[in-house]
Amino acid sequence: MIRKKFYFAGHTHFGNRGCEALIRSTVLLLKEQFGEIEALVPSSDPVRDAAQWPEHAREGVSFVPAPGFPNILRWWYRAVRVLPILKRLWIPDIKAHPEAARPIDECDAIVLTGGDIITLDYGLPSLIWNVRLIEPWIDKGKPALLWGASVGPFRNDPVIERYMANFLRKLPVITVRESISLSYLESIGVAKNVTLVTDPAFNLPPQRCELPFWPRNPGKGVLGFNVSPLIQKFRPSGESSNVLKDEIVGFLKDTIVKHDISIVLVPHVGPLNGGEFNSDSFYMQSILEKMSGFDERIGMVGGKPNAAELKYVLGKLTYFIGARTHATIGAISSSVPTVSIAYSVKAKGLNRDLFDTDEFVLETPSVSQLALGNALSLLISKESDIRSHLDTILPKWKQDGGKPAILMKAILPE
Repeated sequence: MIRKKFYFAGHTHFGNRGCEALIRSTVLLLKEQFGEIEALVPSSDPVRDAAQWPEHAREGVSFVPAPGFPNILRWWYRAVRVLPILKRLWIPDIKAHPEAARPIDECDAIVLTGGDIITLDYGLPSLIWNVRLIEPWIDKGKPALLWGASVGPFRNDPVIERYMANFLRKLPVITVRESISLSYLESIGVAKNVTLVTDPAFNLPPQRCELPFWPRNPGKGVLGFNVSPLIQKFRPSGESSNVLKDEIVGFLKDTIVKHDISIVLVPHVGPLNGGEFNSDSFYMQSILEKMSGFDERIGMVGGKPNAAELKYVLGKLTYFIGARTHATIGAISSSVPTVSIAYSVKAKGLNRDLFDTDEFVLETPSVSQLALGNALSLLISKESDIRSHLDTILPKWKQDGGKPAILMKAILPE
């Protein structure tokens, strides 16, 4: 049997361990349906990405050149901000460099991944880039599937909403990971090709690793905590970054002193080249430095653990509070009681579908020493019920995570 070849559009590197988790788990799920496959994974840093996944070749994964972000989109966006009507008249075409386009030409199907790339979370240029890059192949009939995504909303920009609705109707299959996205798509007339699934990272197997950062005195348990520089832009305008950090430090100290619970800081996003931009490690290092006097009670995951190793760490925790979506998915899928620090539809949708409530969601603007303390108290009081509920529901969620691969098999010719 000829191996099917899949191109993973929307991905660029493993600096975000959530992106790595999506690729690893999606490859696993495709192999369950198709047997041996070829997975063409775009990478802007193939050497470091390969080091994150030493077994990648054995899994059928090849790292191929990631398309570069085009200057025309930057100039178009600057013009649109001055003259919004331009969006009605022209959205620039994007042509990938021949070396980056060749894998798309050669693939049997496009897997549009990335989790939240079909939203405005990362700005309009990023959205247009991810769509326009693959649109020519979709228009020519290349099979494509949006895999376990959050979508929109685009209500604040009617021009883009209409454009995105038209694009999404072109896709043979759309799979969304939470019911909020499903309802939104129905509201803009995209329904016939949409199926509700779960995020593929629920199926990521953990990989055992050493835990040199584990608190020497764990006390009555260990709270994992993740916060990212990204959430600062969702805080009140003009607020100093020190305000949020001081609130977090106060909460962490209270956790140790009042609850006898130790802390592990868990970075989940950080450039593999050690850069500071969008680095959880760099951001949380300044929090760790404010915790002097608590050396035996707090540690931070160091080095460059891969996504599967981080899931192993998350599974060892007693509780978890995190801002990065796939950090919370890693904990929840390990039956760890978790509160999500939310800045978009993702965390709300995930929690509503899992628990039929928002009580385990903390809005980013509301993060404070008091609010975090209340969130931890909620997890402590409901720990047994949460673990029991997750143990019951997770097998079905993991089964639903495999639905996109089944749907892909249905749209691909033998």
